[in-house]
Amino acid sequence: MASQGVKGPAYRFLHGNTKEIIQMREESISRKNYLIWHGPQAQLVVTELELIKEILNNKDGTYIKAKVDVFSTKLLGDGIVLSEGKRWSKLRKIANHAFYAESLKGMIPAMIASVETMLEKWRQNEEKEIDVYKEFRLLTAEVISRTAFGSSYLEGENIFDMLKKLGMIAARNSFRIRLPGIEKFFKSRDDLESDKIEQAIREAIIGMIDKREEKITRGEENNYGSDFLGSLIKANHDPDEKNRISIDDMVDECKNFYLAGQETTNGVLAWSIFLLAIHTDWQEKARKEVIELFGQEIPNPEGIARLKTMSMILNETLRLYALFTNLMRRVEREVRLGNLIIPANTELNIPLPALHHDPKIWGQDVHLFKPERFAEGVAKATNNNIKGFIPFGFGPRMCVGLNFAVNEAKIALSMILQRYKFTLSPNYVHDPIQINTVRPQKGVQIVLSKL
Repeated sequence: MASQGVKGPAYRFLHGNTKEIIQMREESISRKNYLIWHGPQAQLVVTELELIKEILNNKDGTYIKAKVDVFSTKLLGDGIVLSEGKRWSKLRKIANHAFYAESLKGMIPAMIASVETMLEKWRQNEEKEIDVYKEFRLLTAEVISRTAFGSSYLEGENIFDMLKKLGMIAARNSFRIRLPGIEKFFKSRDDLESDKIEQAIREAIIGMIDKREEKITRGEENNYGSDFLGSLIKANHDPDEKNRISIDDMVDECKNFYLAGQETTNGVLAWSIFLLAIHTDWQEKARKEVIELFGQEIPNPEGIARLKTMSMILNETLRLYALFTNLMRRVEREVRLGNLIIPANTELNIPLPALHHDPKIWGQDVHLFKPERFAEGVAKATNNNIKGFIPFGFGPRMCVGLNFAVNEAKIALSMILQRYKFTLSPNYVHDPIQINTVRPQKGVQIVLSKL
């Protein structure tokens, strides 16, 4: 790699460059490609847009998902986020069916009902400080429970709590390098705790699956249901073995969707409210649009699709606060990427903040909140470099829940704007942290004022 002009810090025994990575990530806005070491694993950091396009399009299947550590594996299993090949295609097909356009339209009443429940609680705290990050965590958990699993947050509360604990363990171990296979002979406190949590999550999800199947057995229902859980159970019983999925597949998929369906929308909503609480001019523009489309009535599908100002705000929020800091891929064999020859078993690291904050793409005002960038669409905003804005990924592995998350965010923001003005509390402390997604570590405290 050095002979091709790709440079980086030297490999250091066992730890590689993990002690330097956090500092280096702050400097990753440079457009050059460079090499780092995650322990003994080489990672090529890629910020050239044409190379990113080639990697994420992955037309010949060369660029596959990077391997993850043992804790992340316990968190996500071999579900849609990490799986590959025919297994991924099978799982993606099920997910696409559960979240296609007509299904999303049918989820809107459940989203509205969940937001109304949250706002009813807010009425008791008017003119007081509210931590919307905590509020949206409950909201998004309720929505994914209702729409994907036919239950409620209270029924799935234990699963959400356990996934949160497992996510925290995975996050604090993400830069710790372990000798391969050492956990077979020595288990740390985190190993033991994560084993226990993983098993408890599995038992809880299987219990939820059994409960749905028992209704069929007792004749209370005549099918498995049209939601995501129903699609999984139906696939588990598919008469064609090629289309069938196992119990393990079902458990992993439920973990993926409980986690992704809750955390992504929670982050989008929290950072959007944070920015609108500061930029009250845009808060007023968004409110005006909402009132013109809906008045004081609940949002409807046609109006949601026409929320142009809201879409601009959400895009700019996702640009400034990308929920995911990196997209990771790897190559199993030597390949040519642009003018580079990539050695076998190299990981490819695409840093989203570097792309979303690149002044060569966005201009010298790159760090400012300016939703008007997106007034004429993403292509115009990026000077036709649309790979410079990929908050939900790109290509065949683009997030299957993209439209679900955006719809939920638009509904929640619209209903809040219909009722309240809000400003940032003086108690707010800006301290973003990456734990699965980029989140406000100390919450987002706002002060509500009733309209």
